[in-house]
Amino acid sequence: MYSLVLLNGGIGSRVAAGQPKQFIRVNGIPIIVYSLVAADAVDEIDEIIVNYPEGWREDVEKLVIDYAIKKPVTYVPAGATRHESVRNLLPHCKNEHIVLHETARPLISAADIRRLIADPHDNVSFMLPIPFTVAPVEPETGKVTGSLDRDKLRNVQLPQKYRKTDLAGAHEWAVREGVVFNEDGTLATVAGYDVYFIDGTDRNFKVTTPTDVRLAGFLLGGEDDDE
Repeated sequence: MYSLVLLNGGIGSRVAAGQPKQFIRVNGIPIIVYSLVAADAVDEIDEIIVNYPEGWREDVEKLVIDYAIKKPVTYVPAGATRHESVRNLLPHCKNEHIVLHETARPLISAADIRRLIADPHDNVSFMLPIPFTVAPVEPETGKVTGSLDRDKLRNVQLPQKYRKTDLAGAHEWAVREGVVFNEDGTLATVAGYDVYFIDGTDRNFKVTTPTDVRLAGFLLGGEDDDE
């Protein structure tokens, strides 16, 4: 069985909605609910571990009740960074296998999660080919410093799945080394664990800006409600 680790601690400052973006309604439904409902439909998941921004726990709990989420849910305060939040969530998982997702990606489906779980490898991420040219640069000087082969690069998405001991070990390594990552697939890889990828979809984007909110509303079948 799997534990769903659901990152939900951001405040969404770039959306500028006056509330954390996961509570913005898209087609009348708060963004966080889409991930909860998708996970709730996956038989292999038997618990949900979710974090929350300071002061918003009761709001998350109410949504879990209002939308009749059947899986048991554990609520954990958000860390100061995404990296810290993942590290803090892991000890609350009872299963050795986890699915890691974030509520800012509401276009995920139960079928997507099942496809991830079905992959034979333990540590796997959805990723997308990069359709445009990228280059390493020196931001301070504005100088281009080389070239990158985009065929060997991928846009990292969530959800991802891991053995809990592998991901926890990667975070322990990061503490020892004094480094912080903003994504766990690369963290686990640099820490010495094998991580694989499977192709994701361009629908599974991260809602970050007001334009993203409107696009999510369109793709989910209607207009967004929050202006």
